[in-house]
Amino acid sequence: MAGVAPITVSRAINRPELVTKDTLDHIREVIARTGYVPNLLAGGLASKRSRLVAAIVPTIGNSIFAEAVECLTDRLGEAGYKVLLGLSGYPSSREDELLATVLSRRPDAVFLTGITHSPESRQRLLAAKIPVVETWDLTPTPIDMLVGFSHEKLGRAVAAYLIGKGYRRLGLVWASDERAAVRRRGFEEAAAERGVTDIQVAILPAPGNLKLGRDGLAKLLDGPQRPDAVFCSSDALAQGVLTEAQARGLSVPGDLAIMGFGDLEFAPYTYPALSTVRIDRRAIGLLAAEAMLARFEDKPVEKIVDIGFEIVEREST
Repeated sequence: MAGVAPITVSRAINRPELVTKDTLDHIREVIARTGYVPNLLAGGLASKRSRLVAAIVPTIGNSIFAEAVECLTDRLGEAGYKVLLGLSGYPSSREDELLATVLSRRPDAVFLTGITHSPESRQRLLAAKIPVVETWDLTPTPIDMLVGFSHEKLGRAVAAYLIGKGYRRLGLVWASDERAAVRRRGFEEAAAERGVTDIQVAILPAPGNLKLGRDGLAKLLDGPQRPDAVFCSSDALAQGVLTEAQARGLSVPGDLAIMGFGDLEFAPYTYPALSTVRIDRRAIGLLAAEAMLARFEDKPVEKIVDIGFEIVEREST
């Protein structure tokens, strides 16, 4: 229909810089008119590249994972790759099924959340012989590559911060996911080292939200000892804790200090502004993408990247 050779159409789609502007415009007009979509499966068989990267995250219900995936998608898109997104949920009950499905599509790389995977999934990923980037956690023995931070060190740092501020009656409003459990263990161990062992805990389903945060603080306030500081496993829960505290007439931080995790976009704008722990979410996505692209070109890659974390003190503590 375009009146050109198939190789010219191929170049217009895959290497447009090799085609003159008039020819490129004409071919694109014909493609638009016919609704033609290139067969990437056939192209992948010929090139041994699917140009597809699979990303699996627990949820996109809040921006803590969404921003990392967005940055991953943007950087890979610049290099001509598309991202297929899968949601594994809490706990990661769907990860095995998702991995089996996406690996059957022969992606060029996989982006994973966390470092805990079933033996079957680990074996599948190793057998696929493609770049795998685990994120949002830290281990000396990743499947392939890793971009993350230590949840244990983070929990310990928050305990040291709160106790250093003079808070001794500590509470946790906590979602029941694996990485949060590691943060909690680090927090409790560091608190115990400083003589604080009686920590009130409200465990809630993951992922957290404002309602669950309100429910969590209500449980703590109905307990034997009212805390003077509460650390939450997410900013979403912390926002609920802040709301419940204000609904009960408690002064923040006078009666109750509140600490979140994630530094989501609303954290500086609550009243009072929410103290939290900042994770560079965009760096996770960008560094994961750069690691994949380097491996595609057989360039050297830093296998383990610790992006660290930062305690952000605001008015709520």
